Amino acid sequence: MVRDNNVEQALRALKKKLQREGVFREMKLRQHFEKPSVKKAREKAEAVRRARKLARKKAQREGLL
Repeated sequence: MVRDNNVEQALRALKKKLQREGVFREMKLRQHFEKPSVKKAREKAEAVRRARKLARKKAQREGLL
């Protein structure tokens, strides 16, 4: 939504929303073909990274770190 002809602010909001949804990341990944084995390894590594980050945040909240 553009308010008061402020296109820059609307663009910033749109970019932030697209970034959060992962659109830019997906576009980058789809620029080239990714072999199924490479895709599987990448997705597994991402899952491990997410799990570690979640565990780290949980430990920090509980005061262990």
